[in-house]
Amino acid sequence: MFISVNAAETKAVGERLAEKIQTGDVLALVGDLGIQTGDVLALVGDLGAGKTQFVKGLAKGLGSTAVVTSPTFTLVHEYQGSRLPIYHFDFYRIESLAALRAIGFDEIVFGDGVSVIEWADRFADAIPPRARWIKFEIVSDDQRRILF
Repeated sequence: MFISVNAAETKAVGERLAEKIQTGDVLALVGDLGIQTGDVLALVGDLGAGKTQFVKGLAKGLGSTAVVTSPTFTLVHEYQGSRLPIYHFDFYRIESLAALRAIGFDEIVFGDGVSVIEWADRFADAIPPRARWIKFEIVSDDQRRILF
C-alpha cells in the first residue's frame, strides 16, 4: 500500500512500476500485487482517485513523451515513442463486451505492448486470468491510497 499526497507522487509510483514492465503486460488498477516483470496488471478506483495520473507516470517511466489524457470518450489511446507501445483503455463508457471486442481489445491486450485499463472492474471477465489488480482509493481531498 502507498499513500500519495499529490498528483506528482502518484505519477512517481507509475514511473517506478514502469521499470518492471515487459511486452504483453496488462495494467488494470485492484488488489494484492507482488509486482514482477511479466505480470499482468489491472486499474480500479472512483473518479479522481489517481488512475490517469498513475498512467502519466507509467508512460513517462517507459520513455514516452506523449501527452497522456484519459481515453474516456475515445475508449483507447495508443502512446508510441517509448520502449514499448502503451495502450490506455477506459472501460467507463463501454456498454457491453461486444462493444469492447469491437474496438479490438483482445488483439491489443494480447499484442506487443503494455495495456493499461482504467475501470477494469466494469468488465472483469474480459481481463486475462493472470492479471493482477491495483486499487486506487480517495482517502481525503489531498490523499490517495494505492493498494498493490
